Amino acid sequence: MSFEDLPVEVGVIYEGERVRKAQMYCEFGGPKVTEKFELCRAKKMDEIEDMKVIIEGPDISELEEGKSYPLGVIAEVAGEQIEEELEGVFERRLHEFNNYVQGWMHLNQRYDIWMRLSKDSFNKGLNTFQVVGTILMRLYKAELPIIEKIQMRFITDPDAIKPLYEEALQIYEARDARARALSDDDVEEFYGCVLCQSFAPSHCCVITPQRMALCGAISWFDARASARIDPKGPNFKIDKGEVLDAFKGEYIGANEALKEKSLGEVTRVFLHTMFEYPHTSCGCFEAIAFYIPEVDGIALAHRDFRGPTVNGLAFSTMATSVGGGLQTEGFLGLSIEYMRSPKFLQADGGWERIVWMPADVKERVKDGIPEELFDKIATDADTMSVDDLKAFLKEKQHPIAERWAEEEVEEAIEAAAEEAPMMPYPTSQPIQMSTMNIPLTGAGQDMITLTLKGVKIYAEKAIIKRTKGKKGK
Repeated sequence: MSFEDLPVEVGVIYEGERVRKAQMYCEFGGPKVTEKFELCRAKKMDEIEDMKVIIEGPDISELEEGKSYPLGVIAEVAGEQIEEELEGVFERRLHEFNNYVQGWMHLNQRYDIWMRLSKDSFNKGLNTFQVVGTILMRLYKAELPIIEKIQMRFITDPDAIKPLYEEALQIYEARDARARALSDDDVEEFYGCVLCQSFAPSHCCVITPQRMALCGAISWFDARASARIDPKGPNFKIDKGEVLDAFKGEYIGANEALKEKSLGEVTRVFLHTMFEYPHTSCGCFEAIAFYIPEVDGIALAHRDFRGPTVNGLAFSTMATSVGGGLQTEGFLGLSIEYMRSPKFLQADGGWERIVWMPADVKERVKDGIPEELFDKIATDADTMSVDDLKAFLKEKQHPIAERWAEEEVEEAIEAAAEEAPMMPYPTSQPIQMSTMNIPLTGAGQDMITLTLKGVKIYAEKAIIKRTKGKKGK
């Protein structure tokens, strides 16, 4: 496969290359644009023209330098073995192949793409989607021989993008709905994905029926199909092996796979908690979960959320602390689809622990939130400060408020026990029977009764505590 006839170089050496704002000629998609998507569609052999590039709207050379533009990318593929089930598999490879192009950065997936073109590559001649499309089609046919014909469409006309964008959202939803019917317990194998290792060297996604890839683009079905048609590709089978902790989601097979793929950087992972060996995060995750210690709750934010979240930190700031393949307790990259999973952060309390999220995401995953909790979870329309959040949760009687009450009682018991006088009995004589009442400071009129029968006590201090669970876990 040769690219010598094209104006820029193409190869894995450019995978992971960043185009900073100062280097940028223009960009497509990203946080400033609503309508952006990439899609793959299976077609019949007579429906497309092989190696054809179609541009609907202004080409790159007709766009103004320094600006952001909407973009729709559709890869149409055909072949004897091509079927609709493989669309998501081929679609996700757009991320990899785009990043082989010198000076052409590609981030994220589906409805969240972000591409940047460098000034250097534009000046070299990468000033038309004809070049981009040609490169992508050559890579597809070289890497995936079952594709016999391929055609690329690039849509930049805002009026043309809008209906196609809405259609793409419906297609993504239909794929995700199919995956929801399967449980982790129904299968003997999970799948791994290392597509993002050029950006996050120690990261490897563990994809299960109930835990989609962090990017939100690869379900268990997609990963299985990808591993079958491209055994040397980024997706591979993970034998579950022994279940070490079904509730937290620890499997010997997943631990071994992560240890191998991270070259020993990650040796243990819990799939359904953001505490204690949380799953690593890449750079393409759709959303982030973050712990708010002031309320002992978990908040959610997605990549398109603008400005600071309820804890005062922006998505990008928190993403920096958790991305790149790190295991950071209290922060976790995840897909929006995972929020619908019955196992969603189940070791941390699941939806009963969620206290805040953007209103648009809340509405989007409404079908996955328990009905009795929906109105008790705050959004950016309700509060944007931790103090106001605490008041909101208390007013709405969110389950997390019960944890606060239990902790207050626990602290009161401990304080009362600390201050209780020593009992006036000699340690050498057994106590036949003694009863004492200890008032609980700060707990109204409640008392704790302590009865001792026929015991000897050899202690300088006794501390009595009521505990339930572990704060922060």
